[in-house]
Amino acid sequence: MTTTTSSTSLSTDFSSFNTGSTVAAKALTAQEQQDRFLKLLTTQLTNQDPLDPMDNAQMTSQMAQISTVSGIESMNASISKLASQFVSMQALQGASLVGHDVMVEGDRLAMDGNQASGLFELSASADSVKVEVLNSAGTVVKSVSLGAQASGQQDFSFQASDLETDGSYRFRITASTAGTSVSATPLMLDKVNAVSTSGGTLNLSLEYGGTVSYDAVKSVH
Repeated sequence: MTTTTSSTSLSTDFSSFNTGSTVAAKALTAQEQQDRFLKLLTTQLTNQDPLDPMDNAQMTSQMAQISTVSGIESMNASISKLASQFVSMQALQGASLVGHDVMVEGDRLAMDGNQASGLFELSASADSVKVEVLNSAGTVVKSVSLGAQASGQQDFSFQASDLETDGSYRFRITASTAGTSVSATPLMLDKVNAVSTSGGTLNLSLEYGGTVSYDAVKSVH
């Protein structure tokens, strides 16, 4: 005697399997899901009730679902491979930066003899901008007014004969318009000593600023 199985119950099993409603289904790879699906489909076709056969549209829908799962896994594998190749290309390009200066966020004041210089970026125009020079202890040892400045990247320099030429100084920028504070980001030029890849990103080892992501570089000099 041939045993028949309800098409409705088996198709429900297919739906639960393909949508990953069970823990076991979630753990399967696309290939394993496809193999299991074909076995279930073969079982259903073999044991289905001749008086109540599986609907063609329903079977096509189930096959389309398993094909989608397989396609997504294949696409993810391709994207991962491309990402790995991209990081490798970045590392090769980044190697050419070794020995060059890059602009990054940082507050180190550059000293060249009696001349001090630095860079900063304003979020908006300001009618009053001031540079404060700090020594290694964090004490303000000099203050210079830069007057009005436009938004964007700006640079400054001033005579610093009253500062030690071999001292380690940092600076901070305060800016305002009509008494309202304007956001200012200190910038500095730093030399690239080495490049490395970690966690899928390209990192630069700087002479003064430690290790930063390549994305943190604003310009190369």
